[in-house]
Amino acid sequence: MSPITHFLIGWVLATNGTDHQQQQTRRERGIITIAGVLPDVDGLGVIVDYVLQDKDLTLWSKYHHVLTHNLSFGLIVTLFSFWLLGWQWRPALLVLGSIHLHLLGDLVGSRSPDGYQWPIPYLYPFSSDWEWAWQGQWALNAWPNFVVTAIVLGITFHLAWRRGYSPVEMISTAADARLVATLRHRF
Repeated sequence: MSPITHFLIGWVLATNGTDHQQQQTRRERGIITIAGVLPDVDGLGVIVDYVLQDKDLTLWSKYHHVLTHNLSFGLIVTLFSFWLLGWQWRPALLVLGSIHLHLLGDLVGSRSPDGYQWPIPYLYPFSSDWEWAWQGQWALNAWPNFVVTAIVLGITFHLAWRRGYSPVEMISTAADARLVATLRHRF
């Protein structure tokens, strides 16, 4: 799935909680949301591959969906966020959930245009033999990914209208307030 979709799914997860006491703080929401995109950091090898244009150096094709698309990475990020979040279990578990939603999203919707299915090496580095794969995995640019993105974007706008904050709060609280005011004025 697109990093934008992963980001929005992470943010929707971060805004869970039905009452004020269960809702995450702005900082917690930010960390949970970023965790939903963080597994794609192993895709940055595509930049190195492009810049160096070395046929023998293929960081992206060798390591994307390997180094950070696994349980080990998820646990490391969860433990780090547990520390960052002041030893609070609930938001740390949501970080782990956000990472797993990323893995699930890639499992169902990240087949490459050439038809290659990106398996998820869930137990890497302890086992390179066992991978998650799904025969029905749709292409990255297939219509179901656009539908999922549209639905999650709609949920994001609804939650922003209802709760009074949006993912924009991670960049600017003033811009976030303007977006929420606009949503509330229009709808």
